Amino acid sequence: MRIWKQVLLSLAVLFAGLCLWLFVRPDAASTLVGFGVPQSLVSMIQPAPAAPPSGNRPAQSGAGQGAGQGAGQGPGQSGAPRGALVVVEAADIGTVNDRLAAIGDGRAIQTVVVMPQVSGTITEIHVASGQAIKKGDLLARLDNEEQLIERDKAQVALRSAQEKSQSYKNLQSVPRLDVLDAQIAEESAKLALSTAELDLRRRDIVAPIDGVAGIVAVNVGDNVTTQTSVVTLDDRSKILVDFWAPERFVAQLKPGQPVEANPVSRPGETFTGEIESIDNRVDSASRTIRVRAKIDNARDQLRAGMSFNVTMRFAGEPYPAVDPLSVQWDAEGAYVWKVANDKAQKVRVRIIQRNSDRVLVDADLKAEDMIVIEGLQRVRQGQPVRIQGAPAPKVAEAART
Repeated sequence: MRIWKQVLLSLAVLFAGLCLWLFVRPDAASTLVGFGVPQSLVSMIQPAPAAPPSGNRPAQSGAGQGAGQGAGQGPGQSGAPRGALVVVEAADIGTVNDRLAAIGDGRAIQTVVVMPQVSGTITEIHVASGQAIKKGDLLARLDNEEQLIERDKAQVALRSAQEKSQSYKNLQSVPRLDVLDAQIAEESAKLALSTAELDLRRRDIVAPIDGVAGIVAVNVGDNVTTQTSVVTLDDRSKILVDFWAPERFVAQLKPGQPVEANPVSRPGETFTGEIESIDNRVDSASRTIRVRAKIDNARDQLRAGMSFNVTMRFAGEPYPAVDPLSVQWDAEGAYVWKVANDKAQKVRVRIIQRNSDRVLVDADLKAEDMIVIEGLQRVRQGQPVRIQGAPAPKVAEAART
């Protein structure tokens, strides 16, 4: 078959299908007009409706018309079209930035790594791991025989200088300059004794703070220097917890605010404390700020180095909260449908926070406003809507007024 015959046959089949569609579907003509087909062409193709019997014409123009209105509309609707059936849910108020949760690291309120002030050999150790230490307690001692001898020599020199100075003071025949030299010699001997005693004291390694001793890192007989760690002391009467807070909380963080800390290793236990200090700048890489909290550890249950789940609560910022199904999008952004006086109103929203069950938005909405969550595709701006089931109290009151 030639190509032009195939084209003509296809056009004939399409025309027949179009005529059949117009005959079967009464609304087909309006659909074609909506697609841009001229009304005159559609009228030529669509078959004319059959004329009703003459006996029924008066009934259609009179009582029949009124009956049709009564069947199609409810009482009191005065012929208005029925609205789309929708399901609504009342909006409520939620808060954002009302809770901070972070992971923090614990440290002792004061930690000291004890090192010798001078080099030498360990001869005595007076501390054990886990022992409670008071400031000034002797922890270890270095060999000190040489320093003892130097101290004794300084004491002898001081006694000699004192006796000479005292003798010169009692003798009237001694020149005044010699008396002055004897006094200077006495003062020098006192300074030499003080130096010898200081060198002797430095052979004793003492605790600089109150705390608990860690593992002792040296043994008797070890040669140590000023860079050798002997033992670590932790004052853990209070624990400092360092954590990082998002920058949106910067304006709300203040020293003294309460903090709750849950040790990761002790589930279910909560320790309370307060913010001790806040860093002076936000980290540009992570957009967080360092915060340090102080937690009381009077029962000695916490240790430095433990990790904590830190929680803080704030007043927060209130925003309308709607169901996630109600949020729609178009070319201008997000919106929801609000039902007021049985009519739909499009309300533009800006999403603040998404949760699994609610979405917090910035919009002109109040608590108890009825928001459409189902039947959204049939809703149009300003058109009447019907609410499925019993209406909410505010909607029912608006309908009665």
